[in-house]
Amino acid sequence: MSKVMNRRWSSTLGGSGLPRKDTRPCEYEAYVPDPLVGRRVMLDGEVAADVADAETAITRLNAEASVLVDTEALARILLRAEAVASSRIEGLVIGARRLLHAEVVRTLSETPSDVTAHEVLNNIDAMVHAIQSIGAGDPITSDLLLELHRRLLRGTRLEDYGGHFREEQNWIGGSDYNPCSADFVPPPHEFVSDLIADLCEFCNTDDLPAVAQAAIAHAQFETIHPFVDGNGRTGRALIHMVLRRRGIAERVLPPVSLVLATLARSYVDGLTAFRYAGSATSQRALEGLNIWVGRFAGACTRSVQDATAFEARAAEIEASWRERLGSVRANSATDRILRILPGAPVLTVDGAARLISRTFNPANDAIQRLVGAGILRQVNIGRRNRAYEAPEIITVFTSLERQLASPEGETRTGDRLPLDRRQRVLLCRKAARGTSRGPL
Repeated sequence: MSKVMNRRWSSTLGGSGLPRKDTRPCEYEAYVPDPLVGRRVMLDGEVAADVADAETAITRLNAEASVLVDTEALARILLRAEAVASSRIEGLVIGARRLLHAEVVRTLSETPSDVTAHEVLNNIDAMVHAIQSIGAGDPITSDLLLELHRRLLRGTRLEDYGGHFREEQNWIGGSDYNPCSADFVPPPHEFVSDLIADLCEFCNTDDLPAVAQAAIAHAQFETIHPFVDGNGRTGRALIHMVLRRRGIAERVLPPVSLVLATLARSYVDGLTAFRYAGSATSQRALEGLNIWVGRFAGACTRSVQDATAFEARAAEIEASWRERLGSVRANSATDRILRILPGAPVLTVDGAARLISRTFNPANDAIQRLVGAGILRQVNIGRRNRAYEAPEIITVFTSLERQLASPEGETRTGDRLPLDRRQRVLLCRKAARGTSRGPL
């Protein structure tokens, strides 16, 4: 049975100049969830119907995606929208144009100077790795989750924690310095490995509808909170791994994080409702599970609506481009670039040549034709590199980004704080010791 464990907190921040209330010992409660394997899941009639509607919508999106615009282009831009939204929930806020420019800078073997862009691009890389590693029926493993997390934190100031389960207590809400007033305290670190192993085994079953399985897997992952940082982004990538493994989202990701970000309070409340103390068959446990699964299913259905609306608008824009250009020979460089632009609205000539499998000169000629028609415009990015962007597609992508709401809460880890706060504490420690070392 799930349980609440009483624990005692002893801070290591004594002498740092912090108020006594932030450093004195205190009692707190950590929550340890039930394993998922073998747990009986009963969905209410309306929730089961919502789950069925969500699965039908996701399946239809994947089956019909190529009707309006190139499937690969649609999948690429929706993956970016999903990464922007998932990062936004964690407080990493970046606009569409800024992200797309930074992505091109990275393809030029330059390191983006934009720290936020770097972290969101890492999120994209991690999600790409996750979905490329999982096909229908493939197993989801602890090692895969660890690799995904390693990619997420690569090149950041928390890189040393990437790809490792936490070895200390973390918490959500409350004080920056101790878990005693936290909104939620995940299980102590010694439970993490076994709970993740159970979670992966659950993800590799086929007993539940795919959407319900993805909802429960995500909620359990967020409850375990196995990492020092990056739990939310990793847990939302897990959603898509489950959907791909079950074969209902093999080509196009439903951008469910867009909806979860917009309904941030409902999202957090749903995850909270999922947690219970006692028996998994208790009324409270069953009601909480149904609340969360129902909300998640609704978010999936709404995300498909958002994706379909984007696809329709992108198709309208592509049709207007072709009308503006007049005759466009089928399978020409110009034709191919028009198809890929919805998924790559900022590109260089070399990048375009790679995407359309043409050499530099045909790609450059096509791009100059599109510039002349007002479809593309030249921009400078990075160290005076020349690139081209499609403003109309960026505007549509931005409209998705603007649906996002403010993030809800942060995860705090022992004496490892969100980085700006942690650095202030370290400076306090140094001042108390009379040292003058540089920033961490």
